[in-house]
Amino acid sequence: MASTITERKPVTKSINTRGRFFKSFPDVFFDESQLFVKRSLDLVLSIGLVVFVFSWLFPIIGLLIKATSKGPVFFQQLRHGKDNVPFYCLKFRTMYLNDQADVKQATKNDPRVTWIGKFLRKSSMDELPQFFNVIKGDMSIVGPRPHAVPMNYKFSAEIDNFMFRHTVKPGITGLAQAKGFRGETRDFYDIYSRCKLDIFYVNNWSPFLDLKIIFWTIVSMLIDKDKAY
Repeated sequence: MASTITERKPVTKSINTRGRFFKSFPDVFFDESQLFVKRSLDLVLSIGLVVFVFSWLFPIIGLLIKATSKGPVFFQQLRHGKDNVPFYCLKFRTMYLNDQADVKQATKNDPRVTWIGKFLRKSSMDELPQFFNVIKGDMSIVGPRPHAVPMNYKFSAEIDNFMFRHTVKPGITGLAQAKGFRGETRDFYDIYSRCKLDIFYVNNWSPFLDLKIIFWTIVSMLIDKDKAY
């Protein structure tokens, strides 16, 4: 029996996504002014980073990726976003070319990960291209982290109302990551804890909470370096 952790339990309907059924929740949590503030913060911070940092940092990272393994600089993976709408999440490629990147999580000392990939993953710099997903509107800087589609199917079967997380845009970082839940989801407790924090975020969002999560994420990245690989 699936576990339930949603504080609010609104009336839901089921929608079919590629043959799988998920619960769809009404979009009643953010009003228009809140959405405007959140989108404005996303655009200002993302465009600022692209212009002043990524314009010189990305070429350096791209050259290192190309110099250490064959394949493209960027890696796209299908994820489910707000309202379960699929989108392609952008990352720096950190693995050698293989057919398991979409279905198998990276583990500690994973032989698929390149030398530069280990550094990018440990520092979370592999996620930086997702700021372009933010500018496009598929993601937000802060929100529940989007999982690979096979993982979404698995977790939604294990945790009742797991898809409640999809009432908002997925984020580059979220409350779960700020609290130290980074990298591989090892067991049920791990994903349950992440989901519980994500749902707390949806129920308690504010611009100040977003700023605190960004700060906590940076601190967590500096302290808990061993959790990402």
